[in-house]
Formats: sequence, C-alpha cells, structure tokens
Amino acid sequence: MATAERRPSLVVVAGLAADAAEQVADRMCGPATAVIHHDLRLITQGVVRRRLRAYGADVTTAVELAHGCVSCTLREDLLPLVRRLVDDARLSRIVLHLDPVLEPEAVCWALHHVLVDDRPILDDVQMAGVLTVVDERTWLDDAAGDEALAERGRTASIDDERTVAQVLVGQVEFADALVRAHTAEEPWTAARTAAVFDRLAPTAPRAALADLDVDALLARVPAAARRGTVDDAHGPLLRGQPPLDSDCGVHTVLFQERRPFHPGRLHEAIDVLLDGVIRTRARLWLATRPAETLWLESAGGGLRVAPAGPWLAASDAEAWAAASAERQAAAALRWDAVYGDRVQEFVVITHRADPEEICAALRDALLTDAELAEGAEAWQRYDDPFGAWHSDPCEDDDTGRDGTDVVVVERKDER
Repeated sequence: MATAERRPSLVVVAGLAADAAEQVADRMCGPATAVIHHDLRLITQGVVRRRLRAYGADVTTAVELAHGCVSCTLREDLLPLVRRLVDDARLSRIVLHLDPVLEPEAVCWALHHVLVDDRPILDDVQMAGVLTVVDERTWLDDAAGDEALAERGRTASIDDERTVAQVLVGQVEFADALVRAHTAEEPWTAARTAAVFDRLAPTAPRAALADLDVDALLARVPAAARRGTVDDAHGPLLRGQPPLDSDCGVHTVLFQERRPFHPGRLHEAIDVLLDGVIRTRARLWLATRPAETLWLESAGGGLRVAPAGPWLAASDAEAWAAASAERQAAAALRWDAVYGDRVQEFVVITHRADPEEICAALRDALLTDAELAEGAEAWQRYDDPFGAWHSDPCEDDDTGRDGTDVVVVERKDER
C-alpha cells in the first residue's frame, strides 16, 4: 500500500488520434515512470496485447481473457497491474495510455469503484489528470457524423455499436486538458472547433503537441477540475460555467419544463437532436414511467438512452438519505406539490442546428393540457417506443449512472 508520504501520480492519456496519443505517452517515459497500454484490436478474439514500459524495459505481453470485453481487461489485468505498480517505491508516476477507442470515463469509474486488494486504486494515487489528444483537422466533422466505429475497423467488443462521434465527444468532455495533434487548416474550422471545446470542456487548458511540456500543461489544470471524478445521472449537466452565448454558429441550448413527455411524440422528435448537434445530455420524465428518471445523451448521429434510477419523489426515506447533498438541494429548490422533483432538463451543444427549432420540437413532445387532464392512469395506455432494457452479464454500468441495465443505442440512419 502506498503511504500518504509516497503516493505516485496517475495520468490518463486518451484520444482517437492514436499516433499522436502515443507520442504524448512517449514524452512521459522516464526512470521513475511506468507507461501501460492495452491494445484492443484483437479483443473480440479474447486476446489483448499489453505493453508495459518501466524500469528501462519495454515488454509486450499477450493477455488471454475469458470474455472478449473491456470490463474483463480492466478487472483481470489493468487494475491488478496498476496496484502492483502503485506499491513499487521506485515509481513516482504511472501513465495509462488508453486504446484509441476507450473513453476515459469508464476507466476512471473502475479506478474509483472496483476494489483491488480491498480498496480502489485511487485511494493510493494522486490523480494528476486526464489528457485527451485531438486532431483538429477532422475532429468537428467526425464529431458531427454518424459513422460507426466498426466502419473504421475498431471496436471494443463484438457488440460495440458506438459511433466515432460518441467516442470523440466523450473523450473531450471528460478531459482535464487537451493536446492538439494538428491544427485545422482553415481558420474558420479551427475557430468553430475551439468554440465547441469551450462548451464541452470549458476549464481544460490546451497545448500543441509540437511543443508540448506535459508537466507544464498539467500544472495549468485548475484545482476544481474533475480529475477522473465520474458524475452520476443526477449530477450537473453543465460543468465549469461554459459560455452560453453563440460563437461561430456554435450554441448552447438549455431546455427545462415541468410536465412529462408523451413517449411517442418524444421518440419522433429525437431526430432534432441528431442533425447539426454535437452533444446532448438530458434527464427525461416520460408520462408512461412516472417513477423512473431516464438519461439521454447524443453525440453527432449517435444516441444513447438509459434508466437512471427513481426520482426522489418516487423514493423512500432511505433513498433520500443516500442522495448527494447537491441532489437534495436541487430537488428542494424545484419541488412541485404534485410532481415533486420530476423535470425535463436538456443541455444541447449545436453547430448547425437552429436552437429555436430544437426547443419547439421538444416542447411539442410534452403532454398537452388536455392530456394532462386525463391523468396518470390514462398515460399508462400510451405506446412506449423506448422499449425494454436488456442486460449484458459481462459488463457493469461503468458510466456511473444509477441504473444497472445496459443502454439502448441508436444511430440516425437506423431510426
């Protein structure tokens, strides 16, 4: 166990720009640093190639897994290896250089919550930050698209249906600092990409790879940065006070209402979140599911919906006591005598979509006055196209959301 006097720092390097991310990891190699990388290209065959650079050696090992999935890689190999390195007094820094298709949020969730030798890894390290490497030449187009990872020959499991946009946006949104591998050739593209970054990761300092000083960049990460902290579905939808005004055609759209959605009309309206939109994060209240919060997030043309546990209004005293102080305070501030803490909350980052059209489409999906008057019993007879959740026995909910079921994932061209 690392002592309070000797806690090695931990740096996570992420990015779909694979070659550039490797260069960032290379720059941190040194006699007191261990750099770990798991290559997932053969994971669907049950094999992961682990590269460990430490103590002046560079060793690549084929790791065979019982199941070809990221969760098994984390639990069976990565976390036990990090635990051994944490306890090695020769090391002052550990670098996790993630496979390009990995989103750092899931890895950090495991570092926070999975017990290794009866305690989580982050109890014994100083989390220096998550560095995400981006290629500004293509980032904006890719983040607004609906190309599947599988179309690029890269997935994290057999049933990985994520889009390139979902990976890129998730990597930037969770970053404590951004490294620009390349600058967009057109000034307008560079300005628009920067405006999106200002809204996705408003507190993250940026540096160019060409003259990168990793330690100097990490020193610029603000004290209030998340540094691997994973919010649950009831955490803040806006982090770091991003700009709310328009810049280069990029908008932050806020939508909040105090009546439930008609599930059928909401399903029909969802396309408005997939055209000209970079990111949506939302908590939903469906008329057919009065007890359950739904979590929705989109990136480009990819959509993800998941159960996020009950509203406090539908919870018992024990659940109230278990809720964070921030959630309790937010619920108390907006409490309604009839609906309790139920509310629709959306944050949408657009780069080509009309904010007014988005708000109008969402507003039209709410129950009308006549439907509200029919009452909750009538609402239960509405068709609910969001369907039933399914569970994958091999993977936990590594996103920090309250529900344990795996999400429904759609792409725009599949709707």
